[in-house]
Amino acid sequence: MYKIIGYPRTRAMRVIWMLEELGEPYELNPALPHSDAVTSLTPDGKVPILVTNGTALTDSVAICTYLADKSGRFTFPAGTLDRARQDSFTQLGVDVLEGALWTAAKNTFIHPEEVRVPAVKEVCRLEFGRGLKTLEARFGDGPFVMGETFTIADIIIGHCFSWAMAAKFELPEDGPLAGYFKRLSERPAFQAMMAKVMEAA
Repeated sequence: MYKIIGYPRTRAMRVIWMLEELGEPYELNPALPHSDAVTSLTPDGKVPILVTNGTALTDSVAICTYLADKSGRFTFPAGTLDRARQDSFTQLGVDVLEGALWTAAKNTFIHPEEVRVPAVKEVCRLEFGRGLKTLEARFGDGPFVMGETFTIADIIIGHCFSWAMAAKFELPEDGPLAGYFKRLSERPAFQAMMAKVMEAA
């Protein structure tokens, strides 16, 4: 059985969602970043961590990629153009959408108060909005970013949408992206993941 270490209101959400999509059993240790349970496995103290066969894997994107590649689900094969396009959408989620959200979070409650730059949050909102416009322009006919196939990229981007809602970033109320996030949030695995998040609140 897989073991997830990480408080659910973090990027651990992505790994929980992925395992729920796969229907794989897992144990969840809702440890906080930099807690003893975390630093005993990774020196940077970051979550999530996936423990499998005695090995601790870190970084949510790497973990989801490992799980998808191992199962042959929710990903296109390595070395194909479709995989390259999928990875490009994943990077858009991580670099642009998450980048803006994470910078805003660091300057809201993570960094020591004396080094925070509150004004940067407006820049983050601008960058996030631009990222959404790029995503919409690239979206295609859907229902997912890779067309009919639900992939890791949807998990990463869907998590960013959830994060944005919690952070009160502006999200589209109609149009293709609004419909896209609605479809993601209606998936049983997403709802199971959110139940874990609410349990940990």
